[in-house]
Parts: sequence; structure tokens; C-alpha cells
Amino acid sequence: MPVIKILPHPEYCPAGAKIEAPSGTSICEALLDNGIEIEHACDMSCACTTCHIVVREGFGSLNEMDESEEDLLDRAWGLEADSRLSCQAILAQKDVVVEIPKYSINHAKEKH
Repeated sequence: MPVIKILPHPEYCPAGAKIEAPSGTSICEALLDNGIEIEHACDMSCACTTCHIVVREGFGSLNEMDESEEDLLDRAWGLEADSRLSCQAILAQKDVVVEIPKYSINHAKEKH
């Protein structure tokens, strides 16, 4: 099973974390399943950018982005070349290192 290393984030995981998740799982699902409450205002339907992450290692091992994800990412806060929507980034066999940006464009926190 691939390992997701989450870099420290002051709100979601201050000490950082390492979690395992089955291949074929979205990074968002894996984080939520392991108690890391990343925002996902659209319920993982690729309709917002609140689950934006930056993939620091292992970007090439994830599934390819589709056009709707690419279009949405243009609106994400702190967009970088290795940005993905965690609800659309599907794990393969390799480990990944991700960073959750400090801010999102969401003005109100969603409680799921």
C-alpha cells in the first residue's frame, strides 16, 4: 500500500503525518479516513478547490488530470506546477508527499 506523507499544517495536522491507503483511493478520501479533516466543500465532486494540495513528491505516479480539474485549479489559492485537487488525485503504487496550502478560497468552513 502506498504511503502518503503529509507535511505539517497548522490546522489540519500540526506535526505532519504518514498514512497508508490502498491504490485507487483519492488522496482526499485517504486523509479523511485517517482523521485529517481537509476541506472538501463540494463533497469531492470536482466542483470547487477547497481540497487543493501540492504534491511535493510522487506527482507522476498519480492519475492524469482531466480538463475539469485543470480548469478549477486555475482558481486555487497558492497554485503551483504540482498542484492537484486531492479529491481527483488517485493513488497508484508509489508513495507521495503532499502539502496542504495554508489558505483556500472557501470563506466558510464546511463541517462534514
